[in-house]
Amino acid sequence: MTPRLALVPGEPAGVGPELCVRLAQLPRTDCRLLAFADADTLMGAARALSLPLRLLPADGEPDAPGDLRLHHVPNAVGSAFGRTDPRNARAVIDSLALASDACLRGELDGLVTGPVHKANINAGGIAYTGTTELLAARAGFEVVMMLANELMRVALVTTHLPLRAVADAITPAALERCVRIVHRSLQQDFGIASPVIAVLGLNPHAGESGHLGREEIEILQPVLAMLRGDGLQLHGPLPADTAFLPAKLCGYDAVVTMYHDQGLPVLKYSGFEQAVNLTLGLPYPRVAVDHGTALDIAGTGVADPSSLLAAVRICAQTARRRAAG
Repeated sequence: MTPRLALVPGEPAGVGPELCVRLAQLPRTDCRLLAFADADTLMGAARALSLPLRLLPADGEPDAPGDLRLHHVPNAVGSAFGRTDPRNARAVIDSLALASDACLRGELDGLVTGPVHKANINAGGIAYTGTTELLAARAGFEVVMMLANELMRVALVTTHLPLRAVADAITPAALERCVRIVHRSLQQDFGIASPVIAVLGLNPHAGESGHLGREEIEILQPVLAMLRGDGLQLHGPLPADTAFLPAKLCGYDAVVTMYHDQGLPVLKYSGFEQAVNLTLGLPYPRVAVDHGTALDIAGTGVADPSSLLAAVRICAQTARRRAAG
């Protein structure tokens, strides 16, 4: 099958629209793309890059390089490169919602998203912590954020929380939910029959036998023991400062970290340009770029499209694997 993927550029003042224009220049045989975005924003990005762009209706003819099918979601006001406008926050959220709903209805097979500007969305009067959380609430599913590149897959028990709140959020239920979702996704979406998962501790040196914190003893170890009893292959809780050594990392299919900055700096250092952000647990695959809006270079044509290209490729692969059962 040829997957039908929704494409949401994200913040109109950032690099998302121009990356979508670059994406449209490439011949596609692995999927069919439908953008949910403002037409004028995309055309403005194409002009800035001196690239051809023909916007087709959602049910338009087979597209050629330079063509992009579009579900027009108008901005409230015209956008300018590098200058966010809170009045356009609603259009960004509407694009995500419309694309998500199309996937939930089975009209599309997956969702690829560009970078959004969280502060601008909140400035527009919309309470927003992240697209992962938005999509989970819309679908009514429990999800896990995973970032991946060619070298590693890193999943998070907690996502966008202040560090002060992390320890209280590491509960037995939260840890079990995260590990089970990661295990199932590695089987379903990555085709790994018997995944091996590393689980990091919360505290330095994984608590040092209780001398540096008792979360490993009282929460992590009992949950991991229970999951091992269900047949999951788990290593941990492991000290975070040595878990990413290459000799150890090659033995894991994924690493589960307790909080955002415990594992993501390592992943981004190891290959930021090709990294992608996956939302595990949704009834459809969602893959996002692993970079921000880059307002300082928007419209200049120097933004690297590698992460968006990888996101489309992985989303298409995952959609085909799910369709195959």
